[in-house]
Amino acid sequence: MRVAQGVFALFSCLTTVALAASAWTFDDATLTIQGKGSGVGGGAKEKLSPTSPLSKPVTLSATDTLKITLTTKEGKSGARPHQAFLTLNDPETGLQESFVLSVKENGKAKVDVTQKDLPYQLLTSSKPLQASIILASFGSSTPFDQQAFSLNVETDASAPPSAPSPAERYTSKPEIHHIFQDGPKSPPKIISLVFTLAVLATLPVLLGAWLFLGGNADQAGKAFGANPAAHGLFFGSIVAMEGVFFMYYLSWNLFQTLPVAALVGTVAFVSGSRALTEVQQRRLGGER
Repeated sequence: MRVAQGVFALFSCLTTVALAASAWTFDDATLTIQGKGSGVGGGAKEKLSPTSPLSKPVTLSATDTLKITLTTKEGKSGARPHQAFLTLNDPETGLQESFVLSVKENGKAKVDVTQKDLPYQLLTSSKPLQASIILASFGSSTPFDQQAFSLNVETDASAPPSAPSPAERYTSKPEIHHIFQDGPKSPPKIISLVFTLAVLATLPVLLGAWLFLGGNADQAGKAFGANPAAHGLFFGSIVAMEGVFFMYYLSWNLFQTLPVAALVGTVAFVSGSRALTEVQQRRLGGER
């Protein structure tokens, strides 16, 4: 029994150490309030602790820059978290603003904040802002979210912050009515009629040229007698294709026209090749 209790105690101790080693935290944290013209390294400095916030609020005037440098750690070694923020919270309204820390692979991180970076609501807060550091990443390591200090924003009395205009606020906007472009329209009837008559006028010319060049209509009976299916389907597919074009002009859209045109075109290709084969056989036999 004592051995079992000892093993359990050792296991609990190891579990506690493992959990502590897999938590995000920070070290070597320094807060600097650098005034305008004080140069690099100047200004009031405070050491930040991951376990307790500063006892007194830090004051940020209109010309100051708040600088924070620290080392983010996962357990005991420096590491780069997926998320690293300095969050300022107004305790009265609950409004927050977060600033991303610039973090290197070894965990060295920094962030700079001035009054120009703060929204109007935080600039005019009547109580000190609660400044928290948030560290988190993928995996099983416990995130870090603790208040590090309080920030008292001291604005310039001669140039107080101005409230944003209503256009910059999140408010409801007028309803948007989308106006889509009208669909394609058919040309005027007079234009369609002129081109239709022009096409019809070419038919007598085409028929006369065919007769002048020696067209032989007597072979039509032989052609349909030798292969009526091929010649009939080929002639019918030509007429059907003209009907498809007419329906497209009259009322069909492109999605209705394309499937029917593909079907009629396939019939015309297959039957036309068979009909031309039959015509070639008669021409090779000396018939024209």
